[in-house]
Amino acid sequence: MARALPRRSAAPPREDVAPHSRDLAAVLFPYARTAALLAVGALVAIVAAAIVLRFADLANLPGGLYGDEAAEGLDAQRMLHQPGFHPDWFVWFQDDGGREALFAYVVAGVFHFFGETVLTLRGVAAGFGVAGVIGVWVLARRWGTWVALAAAAWAAGSLWLVVVSRDGMRNTIVPLFGSLALLALLLWLDRPSRRIAALAGGATALCMLYTYQPLKLLPVVIGFWLWWLWRSDPATFRRLRVGFVPFAAAFLVVAAPMIAVAITNPSNYFGRAAAVSPLNPAVTSDSNLLFHMLRTIGAFGFTGDPNPRQDVAGIPLLSIPLALVALLGIVRLWRGRRDPANSLILCSLPVFLVPALLAVADGSPHFLRLLGMAAPLGVTIGLGAAELVEQLHGRLGVWAARVAIGGVALGLAATALGSWQAYSAAPLANRYDAYSFSLIALADAAAQPNTAVVVDIYDDRRIDRKSTRLNSSHANI
Repeated sequence: MARALPRRSAAPPREDVAPHSRDLAAVLFPYARTAALLAVGALVAIVAAAIVLRFADLANLPGGLYGDEAAEGLDAQRMLHQPGFHPDWFVWFQDDGGREALFAYVVAGVFHFFGETVLTLRGVAAGFGVAGVIGVWVLARRWGTWVALAAAAWAAGSLWLVVVSRDGMRNTIVPLFGSLALLALLLWLDRPSRRIAALAGGATALCMLYTYQPLKLLPVVIGFWLWWLWRSDPATFRRLRVGFVPFAAAFLVVAAPMIAVAITNPSNYFGRAAAVSPLNPAVTSDSNLLFHMLRTIGAFGFTGDPNPRQDVAGIPLLSIPLALVALLGIVRLWRGRRDPANSLILCSLPVFLVPALLAVADGSPHFLRLLGMAAPLGVTIGLGAAELVEQLHGRLGVWAARVAIGGVALGLAATALGSWQAYSAAPLANRYDAYSFSLIALADAAAQPNTAVVVDIYDDRRIDRKSTRLNSSHANI
């Protein structure tokens, strides 16, 4: 008798969407068609809100031009028009403290088709911001439809992410690429083949090395997660171990250009991290290390970013109610920590908090250094909302749970409206110096025929970016 071919072992059943969660959803929304229509309508509304909050009045808000924006725009312009100009190893700019070039490549492409203006520069950032909201939704879908909608609604209306998305700099790409990195790891978890391991390794290298500083800690997250699995879930660890070599090989292939940069120009590549380290005796900080750490942790409910570019009325990264919802999410993740997907989020949160804790330059908390947390924090908030609904359902019944769903929806909508109100009403004086409005006035004057302005080299870059047809022959430096 012919022997049957051995069947490929299936992935272990997923535990991230618990049966009682699915049962509760069926109780709260007994008609599947109605529930599906509600979910689609909610997603459309969330994406629409993300677009409005990031693109509305973008020509005037924030206005001016920040120096880092000028560097991104000018280098994108030079790649288009200056023969032979390209980043080191095609991936790294040495100027402006050293920068990954991926964002500038996208800006250059948009400049080519839509014109070289500050509005198009910031439009690229806003587009990445909307894509980041969708990325958080896709990531959080692993934990259920309604968890994903809550996570995306928070990301769409978060003042933190709205402000970042309206500045034309590469940090705006972190929520999207952070989501992609975690998705790649979860795909490897579900399908632990060598091919998927290689895909995950390449994606990790791309997201880690070619985006922005916080995601450079992705290998720490992965190492912490694998150690966790080795201790708590040896079977899953053994399935993943088959792919360690392909993962590392693909990682090295994708990382090769940036590794070449680090070897050939280590002072520039590592200079930014060294400059903000507490070990740097020349670093300028607003407080001692302990107070700096306390203020950074206080961003979750209490303290706002004092740096003018991110400071909007001293509003913290999360309001106290949202911080409590996130805490419920952490409780839920910890309760289900034996599930590898939950443990990945639990590993991500503290690791991506580290850059803001240890980089002491400038004011604290520094919200840009917390951007690695955006994707896992969105998942955590979505899970916290689900936990709140389930707890009320268990104690008070189905109608209390339905009221809780309405309350969560209204709270997230109020967060989005409050974000726009705070951002759009912020006095011009608060951002006048940070966004170099005086230099913009000089740029407008210098763009006139037979006119010259006198500036230093750094300010000339910002003037040059504001008036894209201006070159050094128009200014006496």
